[in-house]
Amino acid sequence: MTDAAWETLSNQAVAACGVVYFLALLAHLVEWSSLRKVPADTIEAGSGASSRGGVAVATGGAPDADANRRTALFGQLGLMLTGLAVALHFVGLVGRGMAADPNRVPWGNMYEFTLSGTFVVGMLYLVLNRRLGLSWMAPIVVGFILTLLMVAVLWLYEPVAPLTEALDSYWLVIHVVSAILATGAFTLGGITSAIYLAKAKWGGAETGPLARVPSLAVLDRVSYRIHAFGFPVWTFAVLITGPIWAHQAWSSYWNWDPKEVWAFITWVVYAAYLHARSTAGWKGRNAALLALLGLATLWFNFIGINYFSSTSQHSYAAPEISQLK
Repeated sequence: MTDAAWETLSNQAVAACGVVYFLALLAHLVEWSSLRKVPADTIEAGSGASSRGGVAVATGGAPDADANRRTALFGQLGLMLTGLAVALHFVGLVGRGMAADPNRVPWGNMYEFTLSGTFVVGMLYLVLNRRLGLSWMAPIVVGFILTLLMVAVLWLYEPVAPLTEALDSYWLVIHVVSAILATGAFTLGGITSAIYLAKAKWGGAETGPLARVPSLAVLDRVSYRIHAFGFPVWTFAVLITGPIWAHQAWSSYWNWDPKEVWAFITWVVYAAYLHARSTAGWKGRNAALLALLGLATLWFNFIGINYFSSTSQHSYAAPEISQLK
């Protein structure tokens, strides 16, 4: 295949995965809307509720068995469509890298970074869903991915181009892979924390979507586990591989670049989150708020620095976004 054919394949795969993500979102929304009037027992990990169709459904005699089956069907459909969308998403990434001459990793600009980041969020959701039972966050995760993909396609898109000299390094590959992996984990952890706060404030009803998510204790524990996974990966990206790559590219391990500073700020916030939980016993609302602060610094570093800063040495990762101002 020619480079132009690979780029066309990438664009078509991204468009197709956007459509499939949208269909998955519709399926999950139908699933959750059908649960609005169905009473649900408090869902605990390992309790007597069975997970059917992507949403925990109480086994204690729902009033309408047919309604439960329809709900389970839409949950299963949403999960399958999400898996298909993530696969198409991966094809779009591969095609983007193969379209360059020479072939390269698909993160030469903000469009490609956004494609990579949203792919990792979707992939981690599918992986952790089996381990931690995260099906209750499906509509939010899929909606988040779909929104960022629309932003990427409509405002951040750039034609395929060769990597700049600073980006042409295997240390960059290691650095960005670990950074994007941690970003995906922190995003899922932040979504869990946001759901915790919503359930703590409005989740007292026995019916409705918030009644279908796990208890506050389970949400708090899941958020902690996800953040505990993401933090060492972020540490590896920010404090080890990032400085090595910076020294290779600019002959200095630390340049007080805005992205470097904000990446370190993000590290400090998440370090404080984990430290407070392990030593001061911070749990619940305070921990959730601190996790969301970390998520805000993370995404500001990912997008905001490229938009607001004119001095960053990482400016090659930003598109021509003057049209957005």
